Amino acid sequence: MIDCETEIAQGRRFAFGRNWLKFGQLIDEERLALARKSLESALGTSDLTGRTFLDIGCGSGLFSLAALRMGARVRSFDYDADSVRAAEKLRQAFAPESDWSIERASILDTAFVQKLDQADIVYSWGVLHHTGDLWAAMEAACGLVASGGTLYLSIYNDQGAESRIWTSVKRQYNTSGAVTRQLLLAGSLLYLGRYYPLSAARRLAKRARGTETKTSPRRRGMSVKHDLVDWVGGYPFEVAAPEKIFSFCRERGFQLRHLKTCGGGIGCNEFVFTLGSTTGG
Repeated sequence: MIDCETEIAQGRRFAFGRNWLKFGQLIDEERLALARKSLESALGTSDLTGRTFLDIGCGSGLFSLAALRMGARVRSFDYDADSVRAAEKLRQAFAPESDWSIERASILDTAFVQKLDQADIVYSWGVLHHTGDLWAAMEAACGLVASGGTLYLSIYNDQGAESRIWTSVKRQYNTSGAVTRQLLLAGSLLYLGRYYPLSAARRLAKRARGTETKTSPRRRGMSVKHDLVDWVGGYPFEVAAPEKIFSFCRERGFQLRHLKTCGGGIGCNEFVFTLGSTTGG
């Protein structure tokens, strides 16, 4: 398997971890509270005491930390070394005495996955579609859920032709220099903000002047700026219609408990499944 750094250098993968390291500087109690609130809403509980939480592709570590605050025993891993560093920095800042485990690994590494214990909650938000093999990653993630446990996923929505156009944009971003990347970010910002042209134009002007400032947290505690870079650069890139995710998981014994779609547009559809049961959290 080619390592992450080589893929980034070859323009075959976005440097997700570098973006997460920058975002990590913004994480505070307010963002953590929003992240925790989103977990509580989707999982239907505020108490994960005694339960195991496996974070596949932990990124900044924000949601691992939120689960830890909810009482879970947390194990996190990410393919990108910079993401691991970002999560380790977060642990040092907010939970230095915890037993939160963070390591570098890939969900597509069969030998690694086979050594993992099944978890009560397997969480992978916006990750599996960036592995380069969505369905193999889905298979591995499903296999890590303990009986009666929970699988919490978000996967990019399939928009047909528009998704193919975005794939080309993302591929170009990762094979281009700094100037072209900025142009792609600016163009994407205007396109994505076409329904809110004045606010999009203001953000673009601030970016051009270098005066863009930290913004209030988005839902889930995220950041508009870092989400934009992640969206435009996020490659490899795969998509799936909600019914395909539902069918795939149902065939493996999962029951759908929570669904939040992006309304057929750009973004992720969010799923919470329970394995072998329609009750429990």
